Amino acid sequence: MSEPIRVRGSVVVPDAELVWRFSRSSGPGGQHVNTSDSKVELRYDVAASKALPEVWRTRALERLANRLVDGRVLVIQASEFRSQWRNREAAGARLAALLSEACAPPPKARRATRPSRGMVQRRLENKKHRSELKQGRRAPRGE
Repeated sequence: MSEPIRVRGSVVVPDAELVWRFSRSSGPGGQHVNTSDSKVELRYDVAASKALPEVWRTRALERLANRLVDGRVLVIQASEFRSQWRNREAAGARLAALLSEACAPPPKARRATRPSRGMVQRRLENKKHRSELKQGRRAPRGE
């Protein structure tokens, strides 16, 4: 692979931890599809990875649990391009994006706040104004 798969910051997945498989694709290519192995399957054993720090590995295993095979291996398939090389790049980019998102720290907890007194007052005044506007549009009753 030409470009290393960068997860976040300086963390890079080494090629030794990736397993590539190639097969015939059902995608675009006409007769070319029947003769070349352009479909790419990329396997990455998240649980056994030495590249990811322990905290990131735990996060990734939790967040990608529904995508993992046997609870440990992430499988990515790419067959949208005619060339094997471009499909390899697409699979690598997809793996990098998935791992980057899965290893991201959890979002900061939201602190509950209350609207200010002035904000509440403005909202109620606006509601009253709207109500009066709509009342003015109504046809007079009983006539």
